[in-house]
Amino acid sequence: MPRVRWLFLALLVVPLADALFLVFVAGQVGWQVTVALVVLTALLGTLFVRAEGRHTLRRIQRALAQRKTPTDELVDGGLLIAAGAFLLTPGLLTDALGFLLVFPLTRHPFRYAVKEWVIKPKLDSKTGGFATGNVYTFGFPGGDDGDAGPFAGAGGNGGGGGPFGPGAAGGSGDDDTIDLDEDAYDVEFEDGDDADTR
Repeated sequence: MPRVRWLFLALLVVPLADALFLVFVAGQVGWQVTVALVVLTALLGTLFVRAEGRHTLRRIQRALAQRKTPTDELVDGGLLIAAGAFLLTPGLLTDALGFLLVFPLTRHPFRYAVKEWVIKPKLDSKTGGFATGNVYTFGFPGGDDGDAGPFAGAGGNGGGGGPFGPGAAGGSGDDDTIDLDEDAYDVEFEDGDDADTR
């Protein structure tokens, strides 16, 4: 809901700011020059969008031929569509934003922002973190260490951390190790051999 509110606010503020800036520029250089500038930027922007669109399409085809996922290229395609919409909107601020989205050097920060703040959170919410590798392997975030997941120790409260933890032997989690001397180990080993031979 907050995201929709911010989008609605941007749809109101951007055209208003663009109109005010147009009025300011027209007051400085005249309406004829301002209209000519808006038309010229729209025509040039359309040419640049078409050229970059063809280049991006070739990059997508090359990535698919190499059996790679064209993630950056698809994001660039979406940004070029947005650039075309901004450039066709009459206004100098929207034209400036459209030109920023057209050229690869200035488009790169927008692509990074879209991937980090839009695509990755969406994939994480849909796949539980498997798409981006942000997966909690043991337990849940913010949980107690004692029940940290499916491999929590079998031997007591918070004693474990897994089948290989201190409480894995079924004890209370304390360091209750039993050391066998060499003779006792040999006796048990020989008994086991006798049982096998029988």
